[in-house]
Amino acid sequence: MLRIAAFCAALILPATAALAAGPDAGAPAGVYRNDPSHTSLTWSLNHLGLSNYTARFVKVDTRLEWDPKKPEASVLTVDIDPLSVRTDYPWPEKENFDAKVGGDADFLAGKPIRFVSRTIRVTGDKTGTVEGELTFRGETRPATLDVTFNGSMAAHPVSKLATLGFSATGTIRRSEWGLNFLVPQIGDDVKLVIETELVPDTAAQAK
Repeated sequence: MLRIAAFCAALILPATAALAAGPDAGAPAGVYRNDPSHTSLTWSLNHLGLSNYTARFVKVDTRLEWDPKKPEASVLTVDIDPLSVRTDYPWPEKENFDAKVGGDADFLAGKPIRFVSRTIRVTGDKTGTVEGELTFRGETRPATLDVTFNGSMAAHPVSKLATLGFSATGTIRRSEWGLNFLVPQIGDDVKLVIETELVPDTAAQAK
């Protein structure tokens, strides 16, 4: 029993100490990319006034040039594979609905999705807005995200890597990018919800 207790303590105490240091322990300046195991990008839109249809992307590549002393000088780039959309359509034997939504001209058209920040504004201790350009279906238009900085750690208790955490929301009007299919029966406003943790991009920092 004493050996088991000592083993558990060896696992728990370092993590407890790191967590006690709090999110402001401070990830340093540098280039970060999202940790896919702690990143989600979901979107939803109104369906016939009855529900909010929700889906997600599973291939998201985020690159953040992070400046903790001057966050507004940071630069964010997000690339999304439209063919990675997951709708959880319940009858895949009848139709590959994910492939249809991701690739058909009436939907995401199979064209890469990219968001590039142009202006970052700090609005509170942990909040800000990121204004940028969203390229979607081959067209580029302005888009804005409302961002919450959840915190950072100089050393994550498990990975030992510097880690940043963010939540973000935004809304785009899909018709502005030429996606007019069944508007207004199916909502024009698309709501975005993003959760992510970012870790150092060692390859990028080495350049």
